[in-house]
Amino acid sequence: MHTLILLAHPEKNSLNAQLARSAQARLECNGNSVVLVDLYREAFDPLEAEHHYAKRLNGAFFSALSEQRHASDLGTLPPEVIRAIDQLDRADLVVFQFPLWWWSMPAILKGWMDRVFVWGSVYTSKMRYCDKGRFRGKRAFLSVTTGAPAPAFWPDGQAANLDLVLWPIHFSLSYVGFEVLPPHRSFGVISDSSQVDPPLGDVSPRLDALKKHIDQLESLEPIRFNASTDWDDQGRLRPDATSFSPFIRHLRPCDQR
Repeated sequence: MHTLILLAHPEKNSLNAQLARSAQARLECNGNSVVLVDLYREAFDPLEAEHHYAKRLNGAFFSALSEQRHASDLGTLPPEVIRAIDQLDRADLVVFQFPLWWWSMPAILKGWMDRVFVWGSVYTSKMRYCDKGRFRGKRAFLSVTTGAPAPAFWPDGQAANLDLVLWPIHFSLSYVGFEVLPPHRSFGVISDSSQVDPPLGDVSPRLDALKKHIDQLESLEPIRFNASTDWDDQGRLRPDATSFSPFIRHLRPCDQR
């Protein structure tokens, strides 16, 4: 099995970086080949913009989707995007390692998705969702660190239900075909930024927890998402389709008042 690990953290000695390296070592120990991509160290440009496209479809008005599709058709996508798509194509498993910032992923990782999940090459109106996406047959999971402790992310917690917070990211992965496995969570990660080497305490238990998560991947139940056949002509959930999330659910009588 070949694994791609995407790391999104600006500090090379952060817990996130240690988790990424630990995951790489564990997967390699288990007989997997692994590529670790540090988006900050590679200085990946997360800003989708007109200067990435040498042969423009419309030089007077920049539409990201239109230019992505045009470049896909011409075979002129930016080299860093082509490389990233190739890395995804070669991977059987993709691990996203990042800290939860403002209830989402860091901007560099969001921008990576904006630029790499290309309209035309990665998804189209006929090539999307868990049953028809380009990356179907591949698996992915998030390894996320949080500043607040675990109880704050319970359904009644002050930081909000983490499963719901992560749902848009999980849905994005399913949308392009990935089978999404349950995330690994590292709660209560606090460091002292006033120190040159922030004291993270004993990180061994956190590293061991991620190793255990990796060792149990084959037994984890994938997160369920709706397939392309679950929608009607208006793009709404069919009456006979199962709802897997409060974000996509059947309307109740009170919703239509």
